Amino acid sequence: MKPFIAFVIKEFRHILRDRRTMLILLVMPVVEIILFGFAISTEVKNVRVAVLDPSHDAVTRRVIDRLAAGEYFTVNHAMRSPGEMEELFRSNRIDLAVVFSDRFADNLYTGEANVQLVTDATDPNMAAMWANYAMQTVRAAMQEEQKAAGSPEAQSLSGGIDVTVRYLYNPQMKSAYNFVPGVMGLIMMLICAMMTSISIVREKERGAMEVLLVSPVRPVFVILSKVAPYFALSFVNLVTILLLSVFVLDVPVAGSLFWLIAVSLLFIFVALALGVLISSVSRTQVAAMLGSGLILMMPTLLLSGMIFPIESMPPVLQWISGLIPARWYIDLVKRIMIQGVDVTMVGGQIAVLAVMAAVLTGASLKMFRNRLE
Repeated sequence: MKPFIAFVIKEFRHILRDRRTMLILLVMPVVEIILFGFAISTEVKNVRVAVLDPSHDAVTRRVIDRLAAGEYFTVNHAMRSPGEMEELFRSNRIDLAVVFSDRFADNLYTGEANVQLVTDATDPNMAAMWANYAMQTVRAAMQEEQKAAGSPEAQSLSGGIDVTVRYLYNPQMKSAYNFVPGVMGLIMMLICAMMTSISIVREKERGAMEVLLVSPVRPVFVILSKVAPYFALSFVNLVTILLLSVFVLDVPVAGSLFWLIAVSLLFIFVALALGVLISSVSRTQVAAMLGSGLILMMPTLLLSGMIFPIESMPPVLQWISGLIPARWYIDLVKRIMIQGVDVTMVGGQIAVLAVMAAVLTGASLKMFRNRLE
């Protein structure tokens, strides 16, 4: 019995001395439960709504107030014409548009009033939820207005309220429209950052990196020679995904193919710089893989908007998601590839990725030189 107890105590000591194991056992469950508890939310919150109300009567104002009263919708634009709606969607300022028919109040009591809900369906799951919530709210408000008329004829019309839904950019509501941009961001992040960091650390463990660094070639070019294959592989993956998306999944490239590839190459550069930075601060492959998993995998899946809407997250997690390169890249791909917007309308996202590329490149090279010294 004593040898068994001694063996158990020895194992405990080994585990307690191993920081990586303690990190996996104690820290990762806490991080996961926090992210899954707060970031994963399918609730409808803070949906940005624009309203086109040609009649401007008391009934439409009460319906709009009913929409804005809860936490689900934020009415932040009053449109003057139907043409303005497309511009608001393409500039990513609204998620849902509510269009009332002419002479809405007069037609409501005759059963001829109608409302059209127009939503951005690049994320079909969220678009369906937004439309469903808005439809229920609008129907309830219109029924209350009809019942308030007091006549049996008006009350009998409540079942015939016409509320239609139109889905922009994805009228068939195909999930591939949301799936493809997220997969592009995830695959390139994993290949570029995670595999690059592990491959460089592997050379350190084997002692091969020191042999390369004493060669006449400058250390910077040694690193570039290590990451270049992953850049090429990522480009091949990009082309493969685009071909499969267009010819197999029927997801069109509505915008500029040139700019789609250009922003993808910028994102690949950001991921490569991040991989070199992780490899510079890691001593073993296990540490590099653990760091990549904590820094890249979970945040990319949970906080990039790939699966769960960022608008539904708490403000703190929304701020943290801004530090994740995949969030900006996935948004860029959706808007260029699915919505077909001009590159001038996504200049902010491109600028964020460019700043990330510069910062990560400088930090990774500095850390690598420090390790060499």
